[in-house]
Amino acid sequence: MIGTVQGGIGVLLAARMGYLAIAENEKYRLESESNRVNLSLIPPRRGWILDRNEAPLASNRADFRVDVIPGRLNDADATIDQIGSLLSLNPARIADLKTKIAATSGYQPVEVASGLDYEEFAALSVRLPDMQGVVPQRGFSRFYPTASSVGHLIGYVGPANAEEYDESERNPLLVTPGYKIGKDGLEKQFEEELRGVPGARRVEVTASGRIIRDLETREDIQGDPVRLTIDGPLQDYAARRIGLESGSVVVMDCESGDILCMASMPSFDPNSFSDGIGSVEYAMLRDDQRVPLRNKVLKGLYPPGSTVKPMHCMAFLKAGISPNETISCAGGRRIGNRFFNCWSNHGTVDMAKAIYQSCDSYFYHFAQQIGFDAVADMAKTTGMGEEFPLPVISQFYGTVPTPDWKLNKFGRDWEPFDTVNASIGQGYYLASPLQLAVTSARLATGKHVMPRLTMNTPPKGFDQVDFPSDHVAYVRAAMSDVVNGPGTAGRGRLPFPDIKMAGKTGTAQVVSLSVSDGRSGPWKYRDHGLFTFFAPVDKPRYAGAVVIEHGGGSGAAYPIARDVMTFMFDPAKGLEALNALERQWGGTAQQRLEARYAAYAAERGETVIAPPRRDEDIFDRVEAEARLAAEQSQEIADEFVAPRSDPTGVGTPPPDAGIPATETEAGE
Repeated sequence: MIGTVQGGIGVLLAARMGYLAIAENEKYRLESESNRVNLSLIPPRRGWILDRNEAPLASNRADFRVDVIPGRLNDADATIDQIGSLLSLNPARIADLKTKIAATSGYQPVEVASGLDYEEFAALSVRLPDMQGVVPQRGFSRFYPTASSVGHLIGYVGPANAEEYDESERNPLLVTPGYKIGKDGLEKQFEEELRGVPGARRVEVTASGRIIRDLETREDIQGDPVRLTIDGPLQDYAARRIGLESGSVVVMDCESGDILCMASMPSFDPNSFSDGIGSVEYAMLRDDQRVPLRNKVLKGLYPPGSTVKPMHCMAFLKAGISPNETISCAGGRRIGNRFFNCWSNHGTVDMAKAIYQSCDSYFYHFAQQIGFDAVADMAKTTGMGEEFPLPVISQFYGTVPTPDWKLNKFGRDWEPFDTVNASIGQGYYLASPLQLAVTSARLATGKHVMPRLTMNTPPKGFDQVDFPSDHVAYVRAAMSDVVNGPGTAGRGRLPFPDIKMAGKTGTAQVVSLSVSDGRSGPWKYRDHGLFTFFAPVDKPRYAGAVVIEHGGGSGAAYPIARDVMTFMFDPAKGLEALNALERQWGGTAQQRLEARYAAYAAERGETVIAPPRRDEDIFDRVEAEARLAAEQSQEIADEFVAPRSDPTGVGTPPPDAGIPATETEAGE
């Protein structure tokens, strides 16, 4: 009996062994192989983001880095302290890392440091057997050469969070140490194109995980490049020229709709976000009243002020109002039982004078005469309230008020005072800087110019003529007089004898005059300054808008437009003016941002060490490229030369050459 039982057990064991060895052979062979061989993904290099001339706005550079996998750490705090000692991390960074690791899912890698030198990389690598969960590696990191100048436009990259990992159906690439995805701006919008195809590496390891030898490596495939319509040097110049103000600059090509510049300042350094921004630096950005984390080009909404007056005149012309018809401005206009002030006493005013002297009374009168529905239709035709088909994460499209809109929004009827306020770009009117730039381009050309941001997008709207040519010519001449004649922006003239810029100033009131006069007092109570423009006058090629938040009026905006257009036609002359200003301001925008962060951190007891990712020579390189482009500036100027005409008899002196601010400039 015992023998029978033993024999039966032996048969069962033999059968089980046979089953495992034959039927389950493939399964256990693979498991054995996976214990002997590790397969790891190689993060793909992201595609570059290029400007219109194929210069990089976002690129990659070789990098030594170290990440940790929280779920694999035996003692997270002790491991981070050890890494901090080896890499000489400051206490604030160590504290940030401990906080992030405590709040992170076990599978999600946390970046500890990037931009390491080889000695630091080697010091970590030799200690790996005692530092489970630490992953030093050599790869590529994202780099933004012009830093804060493109922060809002390009965005930044960072490790995927738990939600993004789940949305990707748990794609293992997203939790590969060192891999980052687009988090904001164009980096996020073009994530699929920029991502690329990961590589893979097979290595033979011991039971403890020590690598014995490489078996096979499959190289990654870099992501596709994205080529923008942006002019890199112009983008950098405009961002820097905004200087100490808070605002935005948009420049478009009237012949193609290409957006050449979308600068929003103050900004942030996308390199900081991509490297893992610290809590102190983020707090500085978050708490700044000038909101450096907001893209003011796409998400800033402002009352357009007097910049809408040329467009409103197009509505008057369409409604049959003769441009020679006049009104008498005695400092305002009585409508109903209320008197609405004009900013000055303009006397007899026709349409041209109403534009270049920005007479409010004229617009009060004729907006009431034709009804604001007709004005609103023209506003929508020129781009106000429009959401443009651009590859951006989001954009705000403001408000063009109408009687129906007010009734639906507030349940109240439209009143005469609503027409008065809206006729001069106040009241419920709201527009973004991008919409103002598009409006300027459409007024300058008479065509339905549609903005585009990528070079592979076909130009649109040039076959659709919106306005009669005689209406366009009349308004264009009046806008020229704003700058080159007896208008409100005489100091905005370009420093070229044969190239003229047209424009329209605007001042948007922020609070009641009982609170502030708009030009002094607390920053947040000062008026916004706006300026829309195009150049050259006789053959418009470039159009745009400048909006300065709480700048105290339009006088803060049009000098920026003047210098930006100067740079377009003569880069060397534009840089000469900018360099003089930056010496007064304390350096470039990026240098001032770094200095401000160092001071902010010092106030909180932290020491900031300039990271090696900074390219200290980048601004010198940009300026050198611009100076090289200046050699061709005469050819550019010749291409757009305009016949010298000055019907007012006023000369064209260089900007700020002893010309005092006129009463019209200060008042409007």
